[in-house]
Amino acid sequence: MCDIDIRPTLYSGLMVTGGNSLILGFTERLNHDLAHKCPPTIKLRVSAAPAPVERRFGAWIGGSILGSLGSFQQMWIAKSEYEETGRTIVENRCP
Repeated sequence: MCDIDIRPTLYSGLMVTGGNSLILGFTERLNHDLAHKCPPTIKLRVSAAPAPVERRFGAWIGGSILGSLGSFQQMWIAKSEYEETGRTIVENRCP
């Protein structure tokens, strides 16, 4: 669970993405279900990109942008490094 003080901010900016967001009525259903679970004082806002291609490939596009940043490249882990060290290399390289 996240800090209770930041929950209103998180509730006010939910972005639906990925292939499942293309299911007819998914965003509306998610908005409806969350509205019944969160406190009435919370301003809930669930959004989705209007273009299906953006929703379908948004995570891949974001990942490719992140991977091309110079500051992110220092966190790259080669398969051989992972096989040699195991999951602790992720914890050490990406604190």
